[in-house]
Amino acid sequence: MNKVIEERTKRTEWYRDARFGMFIHWGLYAIPARGEWVRSVEQIPHEDYCHLTEEFTAENYNPREWARLAKKAGMKYAVLTAKHHDGFCLFDTKLTDYNSMNAACHKDLVKEFLEAFRAEGIKVGLYFSIIDWRHPDFPHYGDMHHPMRNHPECSNENRDFDRYLEFMFGQIKELLTNYGKLDLMWFDFSYGDMKCDKWKAQELISMVRSIQPWLIIDNRLEGSAEDSGSILTANPTEYSGDFASPEQMIPPAGIRNELGDPVPWEACLTLNNNWGYSSSDRHYKSAEMVIHMLVECVSKGGNLLLNVGPDAKGRIPKESVKILEEVGEWMDENSKSIYGCGYAEIDKPEWGRYTRNGNKIYAHVMEPQAGAIPLTGIHGKIKKLRRLSDNSEVKLTDYWNLKEYSQNQFFFLNADTCDSYPLPDARDTVVEVTLEETEE
Repeated sequence: MNKVIEERTKRTEWYRDARFGMFIHWGLYAIPARGEWVRSVEQIPHEDYCHLTEEFTAENYNPREWARLAKKAGMKYAVLTAKHHDGFCLFDTKLTDYNSMNAACHKDLVKEFLEAFRAEGIKVGLYFSIIDWRHPDFPHYGDMHHPMRNHPECSNENRDFDRYLEFMFGQIKELLTNYGKLDLMWFDFSYGDMKCDKWKAQELISMVRSIQPWLIIDNRLEGSAEDSGSILTANPTEYSGDFASPEQMIPPAGIRNELGDPVPWEACLTLNNNWGYSSSDRHYKSAEMVIHMLVECVSKGGNLLLNVGPDAKGRIPKESVKILEEVGEWMDENSKSIYGCGYAEIDKPEWGRYTRNGNKIYAHVMEPQAGAIPLTGIHGKIKKLRRLSDNSEVKLTDYWNLKEYSQNQFFFLNADTCDSYPLPDARDTVVEVTLEETEE
């Protein structure tokens, strides 16, 4: 096995078991409340944006509540935006005064986040933008994303990108050395020619590995949500990342490299239509949809990193809380079909999806059926079936109208009426299928 892939496999063992995480986008942009890209979208000059620090009180920030909610939802890891593209830092950096210690809250918000989530036994990660719209040496005029991209008076003359990289490396080193053991770093993002050597990615990853060798990182020093980079090849670079990061979508068939081998990945998706808090966005996904997204990711060998965007006071929106609590109710009964599971290597059934862990196949029945439910691809290999939520027996059936379809095996979810409507759990009824031991 390629050495980079072998080391990646070891580092990501916990991550591939965890399967479900919380993404948290929070910063000054919660005050205008029009999403985290507001400064770029509306081309707001820094002098008109930076005064928001005077209002960033974070007066209701209680990361213990966040952590308890994540745990209740069944999430095993969490990632907070230590710094987003606007350059504002939620941590006590000594390299710029543009941080939460100097804002109205006067707090090291990252430190409190890490302490709270570690206390709940949740793995911790930090998002760090390698883009910085506030730094004077980062390209302004003509950059495709910078708020001042259309302002020729913001010429790039006398801007020293190497000086910017020294600053960027310095802040990353602060996070790696001042906050104890981290589990994950989420770098964001490359675009155009701003990738790989532009970021001195090899030097950066060498620094990261020298300080916290166990740390896993995403693939965006090299790739983006539009291009995964060499992580999909048989010979990935050392900075190709430990997992791919499709954004706001779930890949049609999971992610494998050019040899056909599975690649660790996570779909990062929002609960509504924005990453950062948007006061007018009420387009929330239902708990049922979140459950289906999670199951789909796991069935394709991936993770779901689900985002919440707290408001300027530090409160996770009540709609998000309600959804995550309901997801947690389902996870309380069905998490065995998620944690440690992955590809079943069986074709997707018409009625839902399969996940698998060893000789246990989990049939996620998401659509009610008029009759019996077929189990395809495992005929003659089944030892027993149980409803995962309560361990109640589910019996295979050879009901009279199924006899000409003997290449499959069938079960009823409602044996007394010989049908599978309605589903015991309309969101997703999970049946644990234990295969004969020879299938382990």
